[in-house]
Amino acid sequence: MFVRTESFGQFLKSYPVISTIIAIQVILWLMMHAPFLSHNPIFELLAGVNVLITNGEYWRLITPIFMHVDFSHLFFNSFSLILFGPALERAAGKVYFLILYFACGIGANIATLFIQPPYYVHIGASGAIFGLFGVYIAVFLFNKELMPTQGRQVIIPIVVISVIMTFFQSGVNITGHIFGLISGILIGKLLVQLQKINFYKSY
Repeated sequence: MFVRTESFGQFLKSYPVISTIIAIQVILWLMMHAPFLSHNPIFELLAGVNVLITNGEYWRLITPIFMHVDFSHLFFNSFSLILFGPALERAAGKVYFLILYFACGIGANIATLFIQPPYYVHIGASGAIFGLFGVYIAVFLFNKELMPTQGRQVIIPIVVISVIMTFFQSGVNITGHIFGLISGILIGKLLVQLQKINFYKSY
């Protein structure tokens, strides 16, 4: 369920939503670190800055989901998406996966807007990634038969460890992580109730 055996081309064809998200993340990261730029207009324009959001720059609720500070930040979130996203993209379908991914990311950023200080700055896909974890938790809680036993045995410990580690890492948007997870649980519950998700479609 979480083991990738596809070739690069097969992955792109099978999971176009995830592939597109990662491509945008990489392009923005390269643009942010372009050596010919004397300053960083990409960061200035797209980062989540609470006070600017309240002043009407609402795109900053979405654009931070694609942005990452350094390569390790980009690599970790992209790797997490590659590892945990494909089963969900196939189980929920491309449209619902796209909706839940961005809904969780935006939910995390809205919570950050209301809970963190006005000049708080945040970027990263972690809120959306934790939202994916939340969907897995929702399936486990509300209809575990929709998920293979092996998948449940893997994902639950990973989610628990990830949540715990959130509180022991510096520079982490704890608010974004927790509310991304909560958003995922709520959306996942709705998908289960509407019968819009089934992990056995992954096989």
